[in-house]
Amino acid sequence: MKINNCKALITGASAGIGREFARQLASRAGSVVLVARRRERLEQLRNELTKANPSLNVHVYDVDLADKTQVDALIESLAHDKIDIDLLINNAGLGDSGPFATSDPTRIDQIIQVNMSALTLLTRKLLPTMIARKRGAILNVSSSAGFLPIPGFAVYAATKAYVTNFSEALRAELRDTGVSVSILCPGPVHTEFGEVAKRPGGQPEAGPEFAYVPVEQVARDGLAAVEAARPLVIPGFAMKLGMFLVRMMPMSILRRFSSKQR
Repeated sequence: MKINNCKALITGASAGIGREFARQLASRAGSVVLVARRRERLEQLRNELTKANPSLNVHVYDVDLADKTQVDALIESLAHDKIDIDLLINNAGLGDSGPFATSDPTRIDQIIQVNMSALTLLTRKLLPTMIARKRGAILNVSSSAGFLPIPGFAVYAATKAYVTNFSEALRAELRDTGVSVSILCPGPVHTEFGEVAKRPGGQPEAGPEFAYVPVEQVARDGLAAVEAARPLVIPGFAMKLGMFLVRMMPMSILRRFSSKQR
């Protein structure tokens, strides 16, 4: 789908990859809907975008995607405000770094709600209109973590495996409808994610520096995948190569490798 003049909704738009999506879409989209918890940051981003692009319509909704009631309210507000979406970017995500046995059950529930439930519900509610118009695209931000089990990041990796498999199945269902589904699976990116995922007194998880990809490239690769209707994109050569090898390995080898990480 060509994204010029599209009407895009971006979750997790207040920082990181989501904010960069908004910045890169600003000069091309007709309107952008920014969704995140922190309204002040969303307002700042709206001011930035409209200052540089006066004709851009920017809508701000402060929503906690971990709260299903607020997700339902968002969907009702979009209908009430007559905002039709033809590009849905499910970008919001939460993580938790540490052993599962000592995890906070409330935090685990939030991760599941944001990474899986909200993504699924938003897709379900916005998809029928795209199908009816025979035009639309969905970009689900998964993670390279979804390709393998990761001790100490078990729930996050499992939720991203769901995102990847759900997206692949949905893409197959939507063949010949005019609606495409693409999956973005970044590896390490310098954003606030690691700081938010760490537990009190802990340190953010960090990968080797050569594996990191700039947030600008991640967003750019994601939008390029939408326009080319590509099924899956992994930004960065190192991560592409690494994930290719991981996906070729039998689970027995991955188990041995994972057991040595802790």
